[in-house]
Amino acid sequence: MTTGMDRLSLEQKAINTIRMLAVDAVEKANSGHPGMPMGMADCAFVLWTRFLRFNPKDPNWPNRDRFVLSAGHGSMLLYSMLYLSGYEVTLEDLKQFRQWESRTPGHPEYGCLPGVETTTGPLGQGFANGVGMALAAKMAEARLNREGFPIVNHRIFAIVSDGDLMEGISSEAASLAGHLKLGNLIYFYDDNHITIEGSTDLAFSEDVEKRFQSYGWHTVRADGHNLNSIESAIREGIEENERPTLILVRTHIGFGSPNKQDKESCHGAPLGKEEVVKTKQNLGWPLEPTFYVPEEVKAIFQERVKELEKEYEKWQALYQTWRKQFPELADLWDQMYRKKVKPSLEEKLVQAVPPGKPTATRIHGWKVLQLAAEEMPGLVGGSADLAPSTKTIIEKASSIRAGDFSGRNLHFGIREHAMAGILNGMALYGGFIPYGSTFLVFSDYMRPSIRLAALMGLQVIYVFTHDSIFVGEDGPTHQPIEHLAVLRAIPGLTVIRPADGIETAYAWAYALRKQDGPTAICLTRQNVPDLPRPEHFDASLIHKGGYVISPEENGRKLSLILVATGSEVAVAMEAKKILQEKGHNIRVVSMPSTSIFAKQPVSYQKEVIPLEIPVVVIEAGIAQGWRDLIPNPMLFIGMHRFGASAPAEVLAEKFGFTGQAVAEKITAWLQK
Repeated sequence: MTTGMDRLSLEQKAINTIRMLAVDAVEKANSGHPGMPMGMADCAFVLWTRFLRFNPKDPNWPNRDRFVLSAGHGSMLLYSMLYLSGYEVTLEDLKQFRQWESRTPGHPEYGCLPGVETTTGPLGQGFANGVGMALAAKMAEARLNREGFPIVNHRIFAIVSDGDLMEGISSEAASLAGHLKLGNLIYFYDDNHITIEGSTDLAFSEDVEKRFQSYGWHTVRADGHNLNSIESAIREGIEENERPTLILVRTHIGFGSPNKQDKESCHGAPLGKEEVVKTKQNLGWPLEPTFYVPEEVKAIFQERVKELEKEYEKWQALYQTWRKQFPELADLWDQMYRKKVKPSLEEKLVQAVPPGKPTATRIHGWKVLQLAAEEMPGLVGGSADLAPSTKTIIEKASSIRAGDFSGRNLHFGIREHAMAGILNGMALYGGFIPYGSTFLVFSDYMRPSIRLAALMGLQVIYVFTHDSIFVGEDGPTHQPIEHLAVLRAIPGLTVIRPADGIETAYAWAYALRKQDGPTAICLTRQNVPDLPRPEHFDASLIHKGGYVISPEENGRKLSLILVATGSEVAVAMEAKKILQEKGHNIRVVSMPSTSIFAKQPVSYQKEVIPLEIPVVVIEAGIAQGWRDLIPNPMLFIGMHRFGASAPAEVLAEKFGFTGQAVAEKITAWLQK
């Protein structure tokens, strides 16, 4: 018979197992952060063995609780919990921590191990991702649950650090989470008073509890090394359904290390061989073997997994009954989670942009969005307080508000960085295709999260409007110059800058079809004309990223190729007319996406841009990246300075983006 004291002793052994797996892995790698896993082992143990709902045999179970380690530097804590909890993680995986091609990289990476819900490491990102997951869960509940059928009723848990809370993205995300009353969100704040440089009082002295209370969060304090205190705090958070909860747990970084506990020396470096020995002796742990896991500790976690199997099976039965009783909701579930796109999507979306008078591509985008929303029920999104300008409201849907998550329009407020991180969380959650919008120049605020979306291969759509100097009177602070080049430099991000209505429709279709990475659609503020195309034009060529929009005259040698993107394609067409009159035989290539074009077979690229022909690239941005794409003799007509405050037509004249000005520059270049 197991007594309470025996059980307590056994649980302490399990907690020390978590600690020492981290210590041994970091020591073997001679790299890593042992202090945080040692300090938060108690909290992780209580959460995973008493509250967290999961199934290691079905790690993508839709109704699982999500666990986010925003303090990603403590990755060995997560890896140890996954191993002990029976996920497809081996002891050898732990031994290969931080090594080449291992499944246990230095910071958690989505896709490396089952159970890793998101890529974390850049601090604050996991915090925002968790908010996105909680928001998506609330939206899924509103859409799919019916009385007696709570098929979506889980929570999002996370561990966040001092560093997470110092980063601005966390403030933005916390503010929105409190405003929306995301009561399914419970975060542990690892209050260990230590950062890499030393004590947190070097740069961090605010009252975190009052700060989060002002955001509208429920707060509770706990002793991070007292299991009853931790359990009580979690229960209080679970019982609070109207507000997100922050559990402020006072912990000791490097707990158990005689000489490094509560010191920055155990934050980002191994304990060292001598200190490892002293720590094991201090905790009553065997010196050998390393990576030791007692059988009785394994049994604790196996017992928990068996308990959870019953909950999993109960949910599966409820889910099947729900599908039979609500077939229309089952169909909605399938559409959302399978993200199946009809072959006729392009044809459907093009109907939104029939030829007509000059129109801004942001207006085309708004019209296309309405039809896209009809086709894809999982498409949801909004803007950073700019929807009237970016034109990203789904007209037939309501707005998400605290207490009503049935809509599709999200209002992020002026919080671009949090918006991008929240979009990542929603994409990771599943079932939704999230989009977010702002002016292209403000993509600067979003870049860290965009990079992570690309790193994780997430289907997130960014709608960036006001895409050039032709924003006009707002001036250089609002006129993107280097931003197209910056975004194009991110591996895995597809950047599309359409020239007119049909290209805008195809840009949206591409983004909806691309499920293995994010897409940025860059749209104009100013009106642009619908462009003429050859008779019998094959619109599917637009999906190749670059295509001949205006071919040269037959029977004459091609002498020059004009390549342009977005609003400058119309300028290239005007310049062609002028230069044709001077005897040049010119082809115009529209290049809505350099990254898509670069992926085409070389034979196609050479067909569109033959190597021996001089090329002029026209784009109201910087030249960076173009010479890598086009090896031909090349003239770049673009921006070499910041913009200016003036009407768009004046800027076009002053910066040389008129057909006449472009023709003159080309003539001078050819005469050299």
